[in-house]
Amino acid sequence: MDYIVYERDESETSNRSGGSLDLHPETGQYALRQAGLFDDFQKYASGEGRDAPEIDRLELRKILLASIPKDKIKWGHALTGAKLGADGKPVLQFANGVVVSGFKLAVGTDGAWSKLRALITPAKPIYVGRSYIESRIQPDNPLYETTVKNMGRGSNVSIGSKQLVISQKQGDGSYRFYFGFDVSENAFQDGSIDLHDIEATRRLLLSTEHFGDWGEQYKEFIRHATDFRSWPLYSLPKEAMNWKSVPGVTLAGDAAHLAVPNGEGVNLAMTDSLELAKKVIEYGTEDLDRAVREYETAMFPRGVDCINEGTMMAEVMFSEDHRAFLQLLNSLISADKGDNS
Repeated sequence: MDYIVYERDESETSNRSGGSLDLHPETGQYALRQAGLFDDFQKYASGEGRDAPEIDRLELRKILLASIPKDKIKWGHALTGAKLGADGKPVLQFANGVVVSGFKLAVGTDGAWSKLRALITPAKPIYVGRSYIESRIQPDNPLYETTVKNMGRGSNVSIGSKQLVISQKQGDGSYRFYFGFDVSENAFQDGSIDLHDIEATRRLLLSTEHFGDWGEQYKEFIRHATDFRSWPLYSLPKEAMNWKSVPGVTLAGDAAHLAVPNGEGVNLAMTDSLELAKKVIEYGTEDLDRAVREYETAMFPRGVDCINEGTMMAEVMFSEDHRAFLQLLNSLISADKGDNS
């Protein structure tokens, strides 16, 4: 079966932002096993002995790219628009001026602000009232050795009253920090918060409104952090998980069921991709409409669960009472022990 991948990155070596993630046994890891890539995953994963070891997103990207023939990827193709042509088939428009059509099936994996989604459903992401300010501590940072000592490998989460700090060690040795708090949707666009002004951003984070009352360790991270960028949190409404199938178009991952980050995003994107591939193989190119309908019918409950879990996770992690997070964590640990008993 012929296919082509249109990728917005300019090249295979484009250094996109990322972070680390857990791949779960029944979703992300299972998809890699089915694709014959699990051994490669184990080479880069950390957290030996854990059911869901972590891997840097850039390393996972390398593994997946290595499995695709180079002539099947069109780099530098950022999708800017999509429509159905006179023949009912999708027409894709890219930022570089290229327009392509004639496909039997277009699969939108173009994330939160998917351009293909509008061909299927009018649903749009809704801001949940919370954002992260992301920053970095690089190996050449004066605080780097202290960060290594305090944060170690993998991920850490610290919860306060309606605030949290997440740290993740990256594959290049750097640390990525996320400072989360309630903020208006337009705060980063209307000039209220200028992340290009490093000192002003540090002062904001160190104010008593945000992390000024936190321990000295966290304030030191802020004083030394660089490369600030915003990450506002959005979610699709769960009610959107019931669209009528449109011939020739479907969605996977965040494009289909964007949720507040809950550890499931990449895992479910890989599950979606695997399940869609199975249906296409089952029915072939002559009955793609049926393949898509059955894929979407099975995908909707996954999407609803993911959106619900993301909403619950955000409510708990940004709660005024940090004990709610500890209770959730204990319940998850107990459930995991029960599954493995």
